[in-house]
Amino acid sequence: MAFSQSLTTISGALAGASLILVSALEPVAAIPRLNLNGYPAPAPGLQRWVIQPSGLLPKTTDPLVSAHPLDWRIQLIVGQEVTLDCNLQRLSGPGMTMRMLPQASGKALFEVKGPLRVISTKKACPPGDPVKRSFLSLGLQPYLVPYNPSWPIVVDLPEGAELRWRVWKAETRQQKAVKL
Repeated sequence: MAFSQSLTTISGALAGASLILVSALEPVAAIPRLNLNGYPAPAPGLQRWVIQPSGLLPKTTDPLVSAHPLDWRIQLIVGQEVTLDCNLQRLSGPGMTMRMLPQASGKALFEVKGPLRVISTKKACPPGDPVKRSFLSLGLQPYLVPYNPSWPIVVDLPEGAELRWRVWKAETRQQKAVKL
């Protein structure tokens, strides 16, 4: 009986060791903690969106693209999914503002406070002309914030709006400007 108990203990230990070995072979990804301490609640009519950048992004093999996160930016894209027809349509609304939060250790809160509206030309579309769903973004210029995987990016938007984002990476080469 003692032999079977020790055999069970040894097989359990081997199973645990093999589980640790298999776990060690899998890629490990750091998951930053989402800490929203110090952020005020969203104002009435606004919804909170949060981006927590990963500290582990795939490295590029292109020598012209910087592999250093200090050279990266995150583009915040505020918009709305709408149905488009043959008319020209744009999303209109107030711009994004940034408010520094001293109670949140210098972190920032980004806000779009007013309503977003779809503005459109009013021409008659040909019969049978297809309609499609598409994402309209607010504003023409990109809104870029520094890439920092230690801090979340917190954005409060009007109801019905959506937040998307993408990473911008800088080139490694620097070019000289023309002195006048």
